[in-house]
Amino acid sequence: MIRSMTGFGDAAGEIDGVHYALELRSLNNKYFKATIRMPEQIAGLEAELESALRKSVHRGSFTMTIKMRLSDAKAASRVNDEAILAYVDHLETIKTKIDDSNSVHIDLTQLLALPGVLQPAEDDETIMNKAREILKGLLKEAIVKMNQMRVIEGESLAADLMKHRGAILERTQQVKARASVVIEEYHDKLKSRVNQLMARAELAVGEADLMKEVAVYADRSDISEEITRTIGHLEQLEQIIYRDDAEPVGRTLDFLAQELLREANTIASKSNDAEISRAIVEVKSLIDRIKEQVQNVE
Repeated sequence: MIRSMTGFGDAAGEIDGVHYALELRSLNNKYFKATIRMPEQIAGLEAELESALRKSVHRGSFTMTIKMRLSDAKAASRVNDEAILAYVDHLETIKTKIDDSNSVHIDLTQLLALPGVLQPAEDDETIMNKAREILKGLLKEAIVKMNQMRVIEGESLAADLMKHRGAILERTQQVKARASVVIEEYHDKLKSRVNQLMARAELAVGEADLMKEVAVYADRSDISEEITRTIGHLEQLEQIIYRDDAEPVGRTLDFLAQELLREANTIASKSNDAEISRAIVEVKSLIDRIKEQVQNVE
């Protein structure tokens, strides 16, 4: 069954006091495109996560958003004793150079705002190493949910495509039935008109000459091959829609729609019959709807 390229999946989990939330959205795209938004501490995992995503999908525009929330204990910064002592020693040195009458008060709380004094409880590499496995697991879970939605959307697309396919087949059968009648009508009209013209001149035209002209017209307006190919394309369309593997078929369906349109244009150019022309106009309109729909098929 075909799958849509529109979907959403999310997952969340916690490890060592750190809570992670991952959201995955997909939209139409002819190719694979991934946009990943994540905290700077774990930005080094972007390439790994994109690679894992690429292995599970084929095409589409994907937006992955990762949020990370640390518990109070994990969020608490560590005081760098060496840095703060270095600042204090420097201030003491400056104090000795100042007149003793001027007292200098060192506020340790103010020192906390100086560069290098407060440091994260864990460095980025440690945080990233801990986040790697849980994020890969959350990504798998989000992909499963997203694909489930894409399958449901695909079922709706399949029903719509099959409706248009059925309408095209019905009109193609009408054209096929009408095509054989058109030749007979042309023969009768041609014979009637020629007889009228020849009657005025008191001449006669042989049936063989008429049949030769009709044969030329029939050959020039023959659309049997185009009708046969159109029906074959419609059969292939149904087979692709209901194939039982997960291979992407969007581009194949788009190509098939182009082929259907080409056959319809050829039939329109060959036929001079008003009924066939009206039917082909409807067929081309239905093909355009198919082309619009398959743009959202993976």
